[in-house]
Amino acid sequence: MNQNPLNEFAKHLVDKRHLSSETPLDSATEGSTEPTLRKLWEASDLSAHGFADEVAHFYGMPRLSLPELVSAKSLCDRFAPRFLRETTVFPFVTAEGEHKLAAADPSDRAALRAAEIVLGVSVAVEVASFEDIAIILGERLGGEDAAPQNERRSAGADDDIESLRDLASGAPVVRAVNDLLEKAVELRASDIHIEPFRNALTVRMRVDGLLRAVPAPKDTLPQALISRIKILAGLNIAERRLPQDGAARQRIARSDVDIRVSTMPTQYGESAVLRLLPQDRGLLDVARLGLSAADEKIVSRLLALPHGMIIVTGPTGSGKTTTLATMLSLLNQPSRKILTIEDPVEYEIPGINQSQVKPAIGLTFATAMRAFVRQDPDVIMVGEVRDAETANIAVNAALTGHLVLTTLHTESAAAAIPRLLDLGVEGFLLKSTLRAVIAQRLVRVLCDRCKIQRTLTNDDLAEDPRLSALGLRADDCICEPAGCERCGGVGYRGRNGIFEMLELRGEAYDLVGPQADAHQIDLAARRSGMTTMVEDAVAKCRAGITSTAEVLRVTTLR
Repeated sequence: MNQNPLNEFAKHLVDKRHLSSETPLDSATEGSTEPTLRKLWEASDLSAHGFADEVAHFYGMPRLSLPELVSAKSLCDRFAPRFLRETTVFPFVTAEGEHKLAAADPSDRAALRAAEIVLGVSVAVEVASFEDIAIILGERLGGEDAAPQNERRSAGADDDIESLRDLASGAPVVRAVNDLLEKAVELRASDIHIEPFRNALTVRMRVDGLLRAVPAPKDTLPQALISRIKILAGLNIAERRLPQDGAARQRIARSDVDIRVSTMPTQYGESAVLRLLPQDRGLLDVARLGLSAADEKIVSRLLALPHGMIIVTGPTGSGKTTTLATMLSLLNQPSRKILTIEDPVEYEIPGINQSQVKPAIGLTFATAMRAFVRQDPDVIMVGEVRDAETANIAVNAALTGHLVLTTLHTESAAAAIPRLLDLGVEGFLLKSTLRAVIAQRLVRVLCDRCKIQRTLTNDDLAEDPRLSALGLRADDCICEPAGCERCGGVGYRGRNGIFEMLELRGEAYDLVGPQADAHQIDLAARRSGMTTMVEDAVAKCRAGITSTAEVLRVTTLR
């Protein structure tokens, strides 16, 4: 038995105090169908990496790291998955055409002979850790059972985390993440979606409000890609069972970009969504919002008011934050103190005191608002009214001499009034404080280089009656998307806002009360001259800014 290399290796571990001299070596090396070297690892105090280092040193063989396994050209398709998993080997070919076998147990001669029979050539053996081979087999073979069931849970889990941390910090993964970020900036994407599925990793980017598939990084483990993103965002890479949120700032294509990261555990691993917030967007110009001349005058008049409340409404992703930030930039003067509470802070505006909600420590919209009124502000911006407490504090702040800007999730401008009443705001207080509600959506702008101009016909109107409902008529001149290299073949480049501005005055003012009806308020505002979002969109359609398809996609006829 003393001639058995495994016994010799076991004694080597005992000599180096990695294995207790009281360990029954016979039971660790005999009578098992598993690679017996694994039992020595499980009996030792070494991690998988440390154990592989000792194996490579003892047998005098090269040591392979996980990044080297990932970059290698796999030959797994030549073998039965069960054989690879049971023997813990990974066959591959080098760039020079040399066939090699990464093995956790180089003493398993049967596995080497089987590999040489399958490949028909001589095979060189190199050492890799049990964990690293399990990870690479899980990636190349698919399935979640790649990792052997008998691994020590605590040591295995810790080593797996260290493997991923090392791999996530390696050049290939760092380059893959940087390439994704640069591609997103090049496409002007607002979000990157990284989603693992059974057979592949899917990457999509939201460009001008719509998701667009892009090629996923090649030869990169999904776990390593997600781990790299979590490291950038300061998240816990060991926590894979719960959602996490984090943030980072990166220098991409000569500009600083704030990144908001959200991870979510799914059936096939963690998915991640990255919200990109370039700091040099230069979007805080009222001329770039897409306001008509009449609406721009209304905004200027509203912002000149000494106090009161202005609400911007619309669904998520409708541009509310950009509109509020633009308003704040117009109000931003040395003579005014402006405070904001946001979730998150998307635009950093010099001269404005901006705060971000942190529910974990009790900093909510409501608690921030209570503190704001003691800070002697002139203007207060609340990122969103979500509950009755925030709504009432905002109304009271407007009542006590502050100009309050905020957002609300409602379908139309008129619907904001019943919503606030439903949150417990008294009707008489709303009449005293609410100055206007601005509802908005974003439509994609036609690419100037490739848009096609044409005239509507009676056949067009007959084919799609919705065009008539929009107010379009035969002989109206419109533009349609075509697609070119500049716009990526989609026919659109950039987005513009469509708006409706309900000023609380006249008949609409009188309708505010416990039984306020959004439809009646809407009709009253339209009789007073309010331009609806649909009418604003159709005007932009006639001006060649957007298409009828976009108008129908984002608006609701009423």
